[in-house]
Amino acid sequence: MADASKPALASQSLGRFVTELQVQGLVDPAVAGNQGRRGGAGPSDHRALTIAGTTVMVPVYNAVSQDSPFRLEQAADGAVAVTDRPGTNLAAVEPPPQPRFYGLSTTDGTSYSAIALLHGRDVLATTLLQTCIRFRDRSQSCQFCAIEQSLEDGRTLVRKTPEQVAEVAEAAVRLDGVRQLVMTTGTPNSDDRGARLMAETAAAVKARVDLPIQGQCEPPDDPIWYLRMKQAGIDSLGMHLEVVDEAVRRRVLPGKSELSLERYVEAFEQAVAVFGRGQVSTYLLAGLGDSARALISCSERLIAIGVYPFVVPFVPISGTPLQHHPAPSADFMVEIYEAVGKLLAESDIRSDRMAAGCAKCGACSALSLFENAS
Repeated sequence: MADASKPALASQSLGRFVTELQVQGLVDPAVAGNQGRRGGAGPSDHRALTIAGTTVMVPVYNAVSQDSPFRLEQAADGAVAVTDRPGTNLAAVEPPPQPRFYGLSTTDGTSYSAIALLHGRDVLATTLLQTCIRFRDRSQSCQFCAIEQSLEDGRTLVRKTPEQVAEVAEAAVRLDGVRQLVMTTGTPNSDDRGARLMAETAAAVKARVDLPIQGQCEPPDDPIWYLRMKQAGIDSLGMHLEVVDEAVRRRVLPGKSELSLERYVEAFEQAVAVFGRGQVSTYLLAGLGDSARALISCSERLIAIGVYPFVVPFVPISGTPLQHHPAPSADFMVEIYEAVGKLLAESDIRSDRMAAGCAKCGACSALSLFENAS
């Protein structure tokens, strides 16, 4: 076994190393700590690791990770390292511990971990509605999405009430030092597209604990919902493009692509007017067919509007139509990261200035490391 006490890799190569881990995954022989999650909304099939002081999410449960050249090893003294196939130590890492709030339940016996989970090191995340109007029809659903998998496995609830989320948030802050809450949702059959759920839950959380909150939903039909979410306690907003080329959008997001790129731009402008520059963000999934040039160009346009382009590598999730789709190469990701990182560094928008959200956390991407290096 490799010497797990060896110091972490040099900081100047951290961005590249994290990128390699996130596109190739990691063989994980059940090393102790927070085990992460499978399925559900957003990036998944991964666990958190802290490398050189930076906490990142690394795929460990999908098919790609099982063939990874990287492996997690634990020494007899408990120290943990990432090694390559021959057993050479590449970096010392620290798996964040299992959250203490996971051991609690509500008065009706619902486990707190069925209501919300710890992401990264200090981010509480919940999916308020674990169903989506498009998911059951795979000709319309987002092809990478696994939102109902954790529901089918009995690991979560179909609908988390505002009171439940507020109760868990208070405990997570008190017991585990959580610093922000990210709330997402499957898209309901309503023209607010989940904004009402966001507002109701944010108000309940803020009444119980002072915690920065990001809400995530599709653009609501009526822009008044941006103000309502803001007034209810949502500090930052995420509305996710995922992919940008219209042909790629129709293939990967057949139902959601009915909301055109220009409709999203309009929504971004409306949201920025309420939340402020740098407090609105969007996921861009690299590796699903968009060229590097298309993603960089779109990022430049988003930054000009005031939106943070949270570029992440596509992670194939088991059980989805794209479970065997190849992850992007590290070279492809680094090309995008370097260009977008430079654009961000030259702008007034930075991940560490966001009040809350996935870009604030940054664990699912290496972008912030390139942003800070530019």
